[in-house]
Amino acid sequence: MSNAPAPPPTCIVTKEYRRFMEVCEACRQYRYIGVCYGAPGVGKTWSATSYTKWSLIQAWWNVFLWPDRERPPIDDLRHCRSMLYTAPVVNSPGRILSDITQLRSQVGAIVDRAIHLDAGDAPRDMHTRHTDYMELLIIDEADRLKAQSLEQVRDIADQTQIGIILMGMPGFEKRLSRYAQLYSRVGFVHQFRALSAEELRFILEQRWKALGMALDTEEFTDMEAVATIVRITGGNFRLIQRLFTQIERILTINNLHGISKEVIEAARENLVIGVV
Repeated sequence: MSNAPAPPPTCIVTKEYRRFMEVCEACRQYRYIGVCYGAPGVGKTWSATSYTKWSLIQAWWNVFLWPDRERPPIDDLRHCRSMLYTAPVVNSPGRILSDITQLRSQVGAIVDRAIHLDAGDAPRDMHTRHTDYMELLIIDEADRLKAQSLEQVRDIADQTQIGIILMGMPGFEKRLSRYAQLYSRVGFVHQFRALSAEELRFILEQRWKALGMALDTEEFTDMEAVATIVRITGGNFRLIQRLFTQIERILTINNLHGISKEVIEAARENLVIGVV
């Protein structure tokens, strides 16, 4: 269960996330292969982690390994039918098959135990044969996969009859078109885009609120701060997260009680930001 990203920030349902959910549900229902692509930081991994409830699955995996740990809520876990796999930098068909087979078994065992615990049954051993609950596999960093590994993914889709989502950088979807057998099974293609102005405003309001402040649209300082954030991040979800981490640090160190353009510029100086 080590093949997973860090837990996502508090869930904020954007238009892009809703579209991603629709693609996932369609691939899960009709057992299609879907392709999602987008620039770094637009929320691909965050969306996959949120959709699969991966943080919850990891937390319960730890509970089953160390029973004395505090149990997280179980209600959502029993409905999990998706798993998240991050393609390794060095990959081969054999490794991809082994990793995904093991991951599918582990996640299925976690869901199976959750269902039986929720029903009041005696805890089942993790190695006991269980029902296969997995209906969708999301592969993050799929553009790392070589041709033979992609062929292995196609074979997994054919043999297991589960839906698959491949996520990668822009251009990945064009590269896949060179593999006719795989591409003929692609039912959906979704491009992740940066946050719109309305979504960015909404997220910033939530960020202000999380810091114990209110974003005032009638206040020049607040609007100047918003304009500065828009200019720096370009609506890039990851950059917004990183920028606010630095903003919070600066506010705490200097005992400040408001976000201004100067605070944001100081936070920006602590970040390495490429082209957005």
